[in-house]
Amino acid sequence: MFFYLIRRWPLWAFIATMLLGVALWGSFNWAMALANTEEFCISCHEMRDNVYKEYRGTTHFSNRSGVGATCPDCHVPRSWWPMTVRKVRATNELFYAITGSIDTREKFLAKRWILAKQVWSTMSETDSRECRNCHIDRFMSLAKQSRVAHERHTRAEREDKTCIDCHKGIAHELPEAFLDAEHERVEKEKVPCGDCHSDMWQPPIDETESVSHQSS
Repeated sequence: MFFYLIRRWPLWAFIATMLLGVALWGSFNWAMALANTEEFCISCHEMRDNVYKEYRGTTHFSNRSGVGATCPDCHVPRSWWPMTVRKVRATNELFYAITGSIDTREKFLAKRWILAKQVWSTMSETDSRECRNCHIDRFMSLAKQSRVAHERHTRAEREDKTCIDCHKGIAHELPEAFLDAEHERVEKEKVPCGDCHSDMWQPPIDETESVSHQSS
C-alpha cells in the first residue's frame, strides 16, 4: 500500500514523508529540551529530597552575582551529540527508580559513595566538561583570586589536574566513606590541611616546596 501511494502520488508522498520527519525530529528535540530542565530533574523525590536540598544551600544556587547553575548545567553536556548520548544512557535510571533502589534516605546514603564515584569518574574522563560550561580557563584571572585560590589553581595547572579533582562536594555533601578514606590518604601522604580546609592557614606553595627541599 505504501509503495502504491508513492507510485501513484510521488510528490504528495515525498511531502508527507518530509512532514513526518519534521514532526518526529521536532518531537524528539522537544522531549530532549523538556528532560533538560531543573523541574524535570527534581520531579522524582529521590533527587528532590536528597541532592537538591543540599544544592539549595550552596553558592551555585544563591550568590551575590545572581548567576546560578541548575542541575543540567552541571550534569548534562551542552553539545548536541554528547547531550543525546547522556540522555540515552540515563534511561537505565528508570529501572532503578521503578525498583526503588534509592527510594528512601537510608538507601540513598548507603549508595551515595558509589553514585558519587560514577559521576566523578565521568567528569574526570571529560576533563570536567560540564564545569567548563560556565568556568572557562582563559577568562579566569588568578591575580584577582584570593591567595589560597591563586595558589591552588596554580598548582592544579602545573600538575595538570581537572576541576573535579579538587572540587568534589562543591554542590552536594560528600559521602562519609569518602571523607574517611580521604583523611587516611592525606595523613599518609602528609598533604597540608589547608589544601582542603580553606579557613586554615598554610605557607604559600613556593615556601612549602622550599621547606621540603631543605628538609630533604
